[in-house]
Amino acid sequence: MSESFDLITMGRIGVDLYPLQTGVPLARVETFGKFLGGSAANVAVAAARLGRSSAIVTRTGDDPFGEYLHQALREFGVDDRWVTPVGAHPTPVTFCEIFPPDDFPLYFYRRPKAPDLEIRTDELDFFALRAAKILWITGTGLSEEPSRSATLAALKSRGRAGTTVFDLDWRPMFWKDPAQARPYYAEALRHVTVAVGNLDECEVATGEREPRACAEALLAAGVELAVVKQGPKGVLAVHRDGTAAEVPPVPVEVVNGLGAGDAFGGSMCHGLLAGWELERTMRHANAAGAIVASRLACSSAMPTAAEVEDLVASRG
Repeated sequence: MSESFDLITMGRIGVDLYPLQTGVPLARVETFGKFLGGSAANVAVAAARLGRSSAIVTRTGDDPFGEYLHQALREFGVDDRWVTPVGAHPTPVTFCEIFPPDDFPLYFYRRPKAPDLEIRTDELDFFALRAAKILWITGTGLSEEPSRSATLAALKSRGRAGTTVFDLDWRPMFWKDPAQARPYYAEALRHVTVAVGNLDECEVATGEREPRACAEALLAAGVELAVVKQGPKGVLAVHRDGTAAEVPPVPVEVVNGLGAGDAFGGSMCHGLLAGWELERTMRHANAAGAIVASRLACSSAMPTAAEVEDLVASRG
């Protein structure tokens, strides 16, 4: 039997190259920092920083950047046994521009195809996927084959056992249009217990944009818990049993808003694993996201449990 993990994520990984100069257009940036990136990787790191055992299923290029990502995952305490190389495609890199507090354009270099979209069904460890306390999948993983079929196969293999999270993760550059994505999102929602996304992502998945309507539509699609992130208005979480929590954001001086959602996700998993009440889970997740927003990087900025608890306590 495979080792049982608290969390296994599937999906995007790459190298983030972040400007070390704030408020400077990318064309004029001279120095960059190199970091582990990709939403699935960041969520796994966020959970590991909170003391959870985590692993990721993904693929990199067979190149020095791929070697760097293996090294970074291990240093963060994330199991990399299911991270395999693809000789035909380079490891993706992502650049961003940093214009606080709310403008952080991303530039993805994932052509001709990202290795993390080459995850194959016949290479999945279904014993491990079924044994994980939480499985986390993303919308990007549904955007192309063979990753799409592998992601849906992983979901079906769990039979709604444990907690299965669908990060709606809408990235328009990976799809021709929302109409193309919606059927695959609907199929994934049939097999997961938790859906989490911002208003844009919820609109792609449900056709709704008003937060409560988004949550109700996600519940109607089959999930047990709908989590709707509303930016400066905080987060709304609604459970099928009628429990709901609407939690305001934690105000911080924003340095880089990228990665805050992944910190939120890792912390949300931590709270679900701990069996916390819904409001406590959301407050903890909001605080984790705020901490990362106040720092430059994503993966290396993920907070420890003590840092998050201190911020939550300071907010009363």
